Amino acid sequence: MNGRPVKHSLSLRGHRTSVSLEEIFWQEFRRIARARGQPINALAADIDATRGDIGLASAIRVFVLQQALAQRPTAP
Repeated sequence: MNGRPVKHSLSLRGHRTSVSLEEIFWQEFRRIARARGQPINALAADIDATRGDIGLASAIRVFVLQQALAQRPTAP
């Protein structure tokens, strides 16, 4: 799997923007959106609304990682 970021366009509340993420993050981001029954644009808009002063791509990566960590089984 290539580790280079891939740029995709998103629409956040009617505004177009481009986000560059590695393909593995795009795949997991799409999977999370499907599992929540949301289009990726809606999920990206939710993340954008709460990201503070970090970039959108970084906020999406952190969100994806947090979701993955939350699904890990806890140690006995």
